[in-house]
This record gives sequence, C-alpha cells and structure tokens, in this order.
Amino acid sequence: MRGANFARACCAEALGSCLLAAIVIGSGIMGARLSGGNDAMALLGNTLATAAGLIVLILSFGAISGAHFNPAVSVIMTLRGELTKAQLAAYVLAQTAGMVLGAWLAHAMFELPTLQLSTKIRAGSAQHLSEFVATFCLLLTILRVNRARPELTPFAVAAVITAGYWFTASTSFANPAITLARALSDTFAGIAPVSVAGFILAQLLGALAAWGVDLALAQPNPASTPANSAPATVPPTAPTN
Repeated sequence: MRGANFARACCAEALGSCLLAAIVIGSGIMGARLSGGNDAMALLGNTLATAAGLIVLILSFGAISGAHFNPAVSVIMTLRGELTKAQLAAYVLAQTAGMVLGAWLAHAMFELPTLQLSTKIRAGSAQHLSEFVATFCLLLTILRVNRARPELTPFAVAAVITAGYWFTASTSFANPAITLARALSDTFAGIAPVSVAGFILAQLLGALAAWGVDLALAQPNPASTPANSAPATVPPTAPTN
C-alpha cells in the first residue's frame, strides 16, 4: 500500500477501532445498567454486541485495511511481510487513537464524564495467562482461517472472541489498543492502568506464539509425505499451504 491507498487504510483502522471500542465499552455500560447487578447477564450482553460488531466492522473495512483494529494483529502481519515497519507504526497509532476516541464516544452516549481512569484491578498470573491464551487463539484463528477459508474470517474472529469472553478469566481483551482505551473507562469493561502492562505483554507473547505455531503447521513434513503425492486427508483441490 502506498500514498492515498495507505492513508485510506489508516483512516479505516482508526474509524473501525473507534467503533469497536464504542461497542465494547458502550455495551458494557448498557449491560451493567440493565442487568440489576447480575454480572453474567451484563457479560452476555457485552459478548453479543462485541461479536456482532466485529462481524460488521471486519466486513466493512477488511478490503481497505485488512481490518486489524489490533496492534497484535498488525505486528504479526508485519512479521509476515504484509506491512513495513513504518506502516506498522502508522497502523498502531491509528488503532490506539481510534480506540481512545471510541471510549470517549461511549461515555458521551451514556452521559458519563469523558475523562476517566478505571479502578478495576485485573492482576495476577491467571489473568495474564488468560490474555496469552485469548490472543493466541485469536491470532491462530485469523492465520489459519485466512489460509483455508478467508471469506469466513469475520465470523471466525467473532466466534473466537465470543468463546474467549466466557472461557478466560480476563474475558479476552486480546488487543493492546483496546486494553489502553479500557483503562480510560471506569465502567464494566474497564481495566486499571496499573494492570495494563501485564496484559499487553501477555497479548504480544500470545500473538508471537500463534505465529510460530502457524508457521510450523504450514510447513509440509517431507519425511511423512511421499514425493509427488498429496496427504491422504487433504482433498486434491484443497490448499496445502
């Protein structure tokens, strides 16, 4: 991507990130208000809105920017040679700025103070392991589904995030930019600033681990695959990577 096309891509990343943060934080606020103190119901509402929003946003912006909305995704795409280091920096800046604006937009929609800091501590090895696992699952889903059925990627991403909301102790942030934005929201979806660094480190490590596993899975094993023949489990028309 160069020139005007890359500028359009950065705008798409910023706008998509803004809307995603507004969906995540806004639905958390609405869920908490309507659930009467039932955190399970609040989380369910938060989950459904996030999953639906992800599908729409990825379908809307995927053809323009790849619809990363996530520095962890952009880092891996840079390692794969799909972005330059300068483009990575621009994407991360656009994503982070968009997420912060999305947090402020959610506050405005619910008549809350714009500037906030979360007081919700999310610390400890279980939380960090959860973020590692959540980000690993997200990135591996993106990488593997893009190889096999790229048209299904929006739905696969929504599905893995939906699962992560409920099977991880951290509720699957899996995104450094939205982690920063959620630190600026003292609401249901918030995270205290003191907890942010541990989450982001775990997320980046999880993304790198997923990249490594994807590379390993993508390499054929000459010792187990006879020359001039396809693996028995792969149909002749299926991509073998």
